[in-house]
Amino acid sequence: MLVDDVIALVPSIPGRRALLGLAGAPAAGKSTLAQRLVSGVNGRLGADTAAYVPMDGFHLSNAQLDRLELRGRKGAPETFDVDGYVHLLRRLRAIRERPVYAPGFDRRLDEPVAAALVVPATARLVVTEGNYLADDGAGWSEVRDLLDELWYVDTPRRLRERRLLHRHVGGGRSQDEAIAFIADSERPNARRAESGRAHCSRVISAERGA
Repeated sequence: MLVDDVIALVPSIPGRRALLGLAGAPAAGKSTLAQRLVSGVNGRLGADTAAYVPMDGFHLSNAQLDRLELRGRKGAPETFDVDGYVHLLRRLRAIRERPVYAPGFDRRLDEPVAAALVVPATARLVVTEGNYLADDGAGWSEVRDLLDELWYVDTPRRLRERRLLHRHVGGGRSQDEAIAFIADSERPNARRAESGRAHCSRVISAERGA
């Protein structure tokens, strides 16, 4: 069971905190797995032992994407505030005596939401996930050094793209618009995410139970 492996990462010494990262292509199931792991740890070790902080809260706003003419590439590495994400990871490692607030992402609004999430001071483990945690690009390459472990979530392309189609149509795109966005943006993003797989210490099948 993966929960057993994650529990082994939880520091036994009060005041210590570990960070586990999950990398992988869009719609690989990273967020679902991360939340299941956090729930499993909290169920075994007590509420607020573990917390979940996704990278998605660091999407640039749609207004900024429009300014940069990047709306059509939303989800690409350059459409995130990587410096803000790295700063948050550093805060999570350094600040353990009070809560740390983090942005979330609202899929209905298709926008980041400030301070939507909180990591309580009692949290001894934070699970974070995102497409580019294993990336070598400017800024992103700093992420790996801030994590205790980094796992790659592997999911067949057909399943991922079926999830993406459902996600984008549910978000308001037409079927044709969603298919075009997957081809033009999501597939290149998936290839970029996959390029960092070798930097991960473990590969997890998304179909494997937590």
